[in-house]
Order: sequence, then structure tokens, then C-alpha cells
Amino acid sequence: MAPELTLIIAAVVLSLLDLVLPKQTNRMLLGWLSLASILISIGFVISFLQPAETKQLLGFSYRIDDFANIMKLVLLTGAGFVTFMSIGAVKEQEVPHIGEYFYLLLPATMGGMIMASSGDLITLFVGLELLSITSYILVAMRKKDLRANEGAFKYMVLGGISSAIILYGMSFLYGMSGSTNLAEINTALAQNATGFLPLIYVAFFLLLAGFGFKIAAAPFHMWAPDVYQGAATPVTAFLAVVSKAAAFAITFRVLYGVFAVGGLNQLPIHGDVLMSLMVVAALAMVMGNFTALRQTNLKRLLAYSGIANSGYLLVPLATYFSMVHYSNFSEFSFYLIAYLFMNIGMFAVLMIIEHSTGDENTSGLAGFYYRAPWTAVATVFLVLSLAGLPISGGFFGKLYILLGTLQTQHYWLAAVMIGTSVVSYYYYFGLVRQMFMRSDDESRQVVVTWPLGITLWLCVAASIVLGVVPQWVLGWIERIFSISQDLLFLG
Repeated sequence: MAPELTLIIAAVVLSLLDLVLPKQTNRMLLGWLSLASILISIGFVISFLQPAETKQLLGFSYRIDDFANIMKLVLLTGAGFVTFMSIGAVKEQEVPHIGEYFYLLLPATMGGMIMASSGDLITLFVGLELLSITSYILVAMRKKDLRANEGAFKYMVLGGISSAIILYGMSFLYGMSGSTNLAEINTALAQNATGFLPLIYVAFFLLLAGFGFKIAAAPFHMWAPDVYQGAATPVTAFLAVVSKAAAFAITFRVLYGVFAVGGLNQLPIHGDVLMSLMVVAALAMVMGNFTALRQTNLKRLLAYSGIANSGYLLVPLATYFSMVHYSNFSEFSFYLIAYLFMNIGMFAVLMIIEHSTGDENTSGLAGFYYRAPWTAVATVFLVLSLAGLPISGGFFGKLYILLGTLQTQHYWLAAVMIGTSVVSYYYYFGLVRQMFMRSDDESRQVVVTWPLGITLWLCVAASIVLGVVPQWVLGWIERIFSISQDLLFLG
């Protein structure tokens, strides 16, 4: 529990420091301390990353396995980048309580880590609510901004409804099995599937709707554009990467651990579960990419891009494990890692534009190459990764998912992936067109703070490495991850 305890102890200490430090003290000190706690937590997680026996805590309700550790590493890396690029870049006008902003990121990240390790419905819901409630506060911190108020209100109301839907689905699972442990629920449902089949369907669709909201997948995505636009940009980056990754972790764990393995995979519901996931994935890819075509606000464009990417990330869940295709988690986690770097990098670019021009529209990129050539070149690499073009992490991430889909003979889903990826080229290369083929009438100077610059180039370097030597990351994941030990056998 060292990674989780590190974050919660740091959050308590930083909140006390924020109270006792004089008001004139630079609150960026809290940012550095917050970043240090995240790095220490990453160190603990890395020390646990090895093919080893799964640790079970709290009566099998909390699992320390390599699935959880890989997801925690993604969550902590995303939170670390968001914290680092905020140091010196977040102003009092944007976030009135900078100290609170920094130490609220820690319990939100810890909530995601709890979700990744959950083997029990109660533990899952505690982590989910810790992440959700903290995220509501982070979105609402811009109290004098009407868009932030609107986004926070929508997020809180719709988030509360989605949590209630998830809880309702959990209540059916508990009623049918008499347990909140995922492994015991799976066993009980398999033994009594004939009598409980209609209720099993009800529980699945309730959980799918609730998790669909959390990962911002169509048709449960309507909150995302308004919330992304209203929140401060680093908070938007946190929601787009860390919060989404945590929701995917628990979606992977629950939908496989309860509905896709054991005795249920011999029944028709098994195919219906996978088909439902495919339909949601296809809807997210289609609606996200086509709606992004009309966006001129960069935050809203990235929101719809994130909705489309939720669809791509759902595909490995929907194609299931088989003798010809057993790399679902490797495909999923590789693309999630690529998604982390390319999105954090793009939000760093957005922060640079905002602080230099006060513009968060695509027009803020006009003439970017002539005002900041190296930053523009870095942005092109990130756009290539987002579009899924060689040589980039995004290209190989989509390619591996596409090949897995073809191996399982879901050709229609592969066609949707290819078609929607082609559609995305239009709005992604619209950004490149703005940078190289448009001029900025005001010739506004671009100022890049060193944390933003380092974050941007680290993300670019990571995207290039993932595109040049993807086998390094894939080999590492497959070396330490075991399907039977880390994902399927939850008991």
C-alpha cells in the first residue's frame, strides 16, 4: 500500500502547510512537494512491477497485481505531468486557490489507483467516488468563470446520476450473488445463470451505461465538451488522461471479471456482452470524429478526439481473449500509454497558446511556426500521433488494436476504425494548416515556460520512441503481465 499511502500522507501534509504558510508565500512550493510525492509513489510502483504472486488485501477486496501496477504507473505518470506543467503556468486568475489545486490532484489520483486495484464492489465505489468528488471540485475552482460554473454543475449532476446507475447495477449483482467480491459474484452468476439471466442483462447494461459516462464514450459523452471547455486547462488534461485511464481500468476489471469469464462464457450473454461493447466502441469512434469536424475551440476539439479514442480503447475489451488473440491487455495498455503522452503534450501546447495569446481557439495556432518554430514542430509530431500516422506511438497503438480485431474476424469493427481514423485526418491536419499556412495578424509573441517546454518535448520524445521501437514497451508489458494471474482469476 506504499504508493497509495504516500499520496494520502502528502495530501494531508500539503493541506496543513497551505493553512499555515503566509499568504504572500509562493504556493508553487506546494506544487514541487506534490510532484515529489508522485515521483516517490511511482518509485514504489516500479519496485512492485515484476512477474510475482498476486497480493490480496482486506479480505480479497484489494489486489496488488501487475494489471493494477501497470495502470497505476499510467495514472501516476499522467498526474505527474499535469502537476509539473502547472508549476509556474497556473495563475491566480485561472485557479484562485493554487495550493488547493495542487494537493487535490493527489487524492483524485489515489482514487484512480484504488479503482485499478479493486477486487470488490465496495472498494471500487469508494475509489470511484474519491476520484469523482475531487474532480468536481477541481473543475469548479474557477468560481468567477461562468463556463466553469456551468461545466462543474453539469459534471456534478450527470456524474452523480452515473454513479447512481453504477450503484444500481451493483445492487443487482449483490442481490443475485449475496457477495460484493467480484470472483464470488462471477461464480454465483455462473451457477444460477438460467434463473437470473434477465437480471444479469439488467446489471450489465446499467454498469455499461455508468462506466460509459466515466470514460466519455458515446452515447454517454455529452458532458465532456462543456466540462473540458469550462475547466482550467491542466484540470482538463487530468480529466482527459488520468480520470479516463482509471475508468478504463475498472471497466476492464469488472466487465471481464464478472461477465466475460467463468461459466457465463458458455451462455449467449457472453456474445451479447462483447457485441454491446463493440457497438459502444463504434458509436464513440463515429460520433467523436464526425462531431470534431465542426469544432473551432481547441478544448472541445480535444474533448471529441478523446471520445473517439475511448472507442479505440474499448475495442480490445470487446474482442476478448482466444487462442488466436490473447494480447488484448497489451494492445489496450500500449495505446493508453501512447494516448497519455500525445494528449498531455497537446494540452501543454494549449497552455502555451493560452498564456501567450489568451486564445483557446484553433485560430490561436495561426502562424505558430513563424512565432515559435520549434514548438510548432513538436506539435506536428503530436498531431501525427493523434492521427495515427507513422512513425508515432499512436500509429502502432491503432495498428495493434486493428490487427487484433482482424484476428478475431470482426471485420465491420475494423472497417469503422479505419474509416473514422481517415475522417480524423481532416481536423487534425487543420491544426497543422493553421500553424504553417495561416498568419497571425497581431504577431503575438509566444512565451514558453520551462516546465511546459520540458513537458512538451518529453511527450514528443516518448511518442517517437513508441513509434520507432514499440516492441520495447509491448515486450515489457507481455513479460510481466499474466492473463490468468493478473486479470481473470479474481479470487
